[in-house]
Amino acid sequence: MPSLQQYHTFSLASNCASIVEFDSVDSFLQAYNPEVNTYILGGGSNSVFLDDFEGVVLVNKIKGISHYDTESHHHISVGAGEDWHEFVSLCMQNGWFGLENLALIPGSVGASPIQNIGAYGVEVHSFIDSIEAILLETKEPFLIKGSDCQFGYRDSIFKHALYGKALITKVNFTLPKAYDVVASYGELSAIDFPSAKDIFNKVIEVRKAKLPDPKELGNAGSFFKNPVIALAHFEELKCHYLDIPSYPVSENQVKVPAAWLIDQMGFKGKALNGVRCHPTQPLVLTNIGNAQGNDLIALAKEIMNSVESEFKITLEPEVRLVGREGLIQL
Repeated sequence: MPSLQQYHTFSLASNCASIVEFDSVDSFLQAYNPEVNTYILGGGSNSVFLDDFEGVVLVNKIKGISHYDTESHHHISVGAGEDWHEFVSLCMQNGWFGLENLALIPGSVGASPIQNIGAYGVEVHSFIDSIEAILLETKEPFLIKGSDCQFGYRDSIFKHALYGKALITKVNFTLPKAYDVVASYGELSAIDFPSAKDIFNKVIEVRKAKLPDPKELGNAGSFFKNPVIALAHFEELKCHYLDIPSYPVSENQVKVPAAWLIDQMGFKGKALNGVRCHPTQPLVLTNIGNAQGNDLIALAKEIMNSVESEFKITLEPEVRLVGREGLIQL
């Protein structure tokens, strides 16, 4: 059985029946068999193989970037197998601004709409015009407008109605030429008169300082979503935790940083066998050596149970956890 260790950034020792890389729609259609248990993988930064996967792993390597201008916008079509950060870097080089807050997020372009990736006050859905994909059942291509993707916080139609039913082949972005940078979040607010490139450089600087490089220390980025809670619940918590941070979501809801909740429970730097809650960013769980899938599940559940007990807030994993037969839920 071939090893999956190099195909997912958490780097747990795991295997599967076979691994096939595809770089075109045709090569995917040749490799895909609906009667075989299959997991489709991008950059592997948001999937963790907890155990040997009893099926076939297909790795999306569809590349290609094209661009054209209109008077008001840049229009960019990007193959789903392109590296996300390399794409953002290309945008900066060419003066196509808007995605700079999303710099250094690991993973592939094709995964970005599934998760509706976001950072520093920006979510990718704001710039997605449409997505090209294939229906797995019929093998027919289709195009879905960004406005029809049901984007939410780390959420999209690809996690619901189209879950397990579609392969994303290309993402079409529209970036406005008249664009105001978003610099109100965290460390970005300290920059005087920031340009898009200032934002890009600062985001990279901060992420490198806080987050471990998955090439050096196995991890899957932010392990948990930032929970969204009722404003009334938040006000109750604030009576006991005066410094609890939040970000408005709506008139009746706020988002609370999961990292703050985890830190309050004393997990920063805590290790369980081969898995550790990262010392500088408790939202990240890392593989510090010879970690096992059970170690990761155990530490994740301990964190979730502690936060639930103290704050009455349920943390949800942001990463996709893959067991022997496919995705599992904690």
